[in-house]
Amino acid sequence: MKKLSIGSIQKRKGTQPLVMITAYDALFARLFNESADILLVGDSLNMSFGGNPDTLSATMDQMIYHTNAVCKGAPATFVITDMPFGTYSSHTAALENAIRVYRETPADAVKIEGGSDKAHLVHHLTSNGIAVCGHIGLLPQAFRAEGGYKVKGKSEEEALSLIADAQAIEKAGAFILVIEGVKADVATRVAQSVSIPVIGIGAGNGVDGQVLVFSDMLGLYEPFVPKFVKQYVNGAAAVKEAVKAYADEVQNRSFPDENYIY
Repeated sequence: MKKLSIGSIQKRKGTQPLVMITAYDALFARLFNESADILLVGDSLNMSFGGNPDTLSATMDQMIYHTNAVCKGAPATFVITDMPFGTYSSHTAALENAIRVYRETPADAVKIEGGSDKAHLVHHLTSNGIAVCGHIGLLPQAFRAEGGYKVKGKSEEEALSLIADAQAIEKAGAFILVIEGVKADVATRVAQSVSIPVIGIGAGNGVDGQVLVFSDMLGLYEPFVPKFVKQYVNGAAAVKEAVKAYADEVQNRSFPDENYIY
């Protein structure tokens, strides 16, 4: 399987939708390798893997560790790494941390959250050889500042602001854009307003592709299921059933039997 390039990703705009999914380790990255166009090492790992209430305490060291694991598991898949909260608060910090990603991992690009207000950072990174994925709409890293996770695009003013955000990020040099938690009709307008692919999450199907957190999509994360998440398998139940069967066989000494001993 040939790895997608930035050029081939951009050619998918308005044609074949792009399939993006999060991955945090080599095991799952290897499983996703055949179906995913892009793997996102999301700071969402801070919640599903770390058990934290939000993404804010994720660190650069964590993201680099997990990115390397993902790249080992799926070397033929395009990989984007989230820049965690506080790592791109200035031109200097953004470039230093993005350079760390490039030097210390095989990642193909980094992702930063924010619209027009972050365009200058996107431009600074792309001007220094860093491929950038933008992220607008609902911003998980702004969770505390906004007082929760709030759907965007509920008014014409918000719709026009999102369009301006997307255009600013595109002009700054981003090659792709994630739009999260936005009314479907507005997300469609946003996708139509730019020439780069727009990947939706909780933003309807009028965009250029979709991304989901894998633990949500596989039904592994039980505490909360967002409205926009379709669970393609009840992974938590399947795992619990398997572990229960193992525990029962251990306790009744039916495992290991003659088939599993030397």
